[in-house]
Amino acid sequence: MNVIIFGPPGAGKGTQALNIVKKFNLFQVSTGDLLRDEVKNQTQVGKDIENIISKGDFATDEIVNELIKNVIFDNNKKNKLIFDGYPRSLSQAKNLDYLLNSSNQKIDYIFFLNVNKDKIIKRIEKRKILEKRSDDNLSTILKRYETYMETTKPVLDYYSKNPNYYEIDGGGKIDEISNKIEQILSV
Repeated sequence: MNVIIFGPPGAGKGTQALNIVKKFNLFQVSTGDLLRDEVKNQTQVGKDIENIISKGDFATDEIVNELIKNVIFDNNKKNKLIFDGYPRSLSQAKNLDYLLNSSNQKIDYIFFLNVNKDKIIKRIEKRKILEKRSDDNLSTILKRYETYMETTKPVLDYYSKNPNYYEIDGGGKIDEISNKIEQILSV
């Protein structure tokens, strides 16, 4: 089973993805983690990413697509992936379709965690304190939220036509959201 989980920064994608990973024995593909690893390892791509993210922008499709490609073609992870934060643009969605088709895979479930901006700000302010993430300052949060909603709308429209697309109120408690997702995945 391959799953995509969408939501603006701070919607709880990572938390829900981890719950799904544990319950259904999947591998989490977090573009945020992939990008942060590149930055941490100070690769040339990591330096480019750091520059882009510090301005509140997202890494380019080219950068993200290349990082994703390696994961999709890993035979140990075939049909066991949950995409957390990818795809973020229509070109990334089409790239994902292409890569999955090329590796005889497909997306089985698509979830959108819909959370309003005020709730996102509160969550990210809390996350900033708990996780000490450098990309969690208020101006960056607001820019990332607006950019996400603007660039991801076409992707949501693209996937929302699928019978395996589910929009979930992501403003609730973690356990409630997890239960809703698990009920859908267990059918």
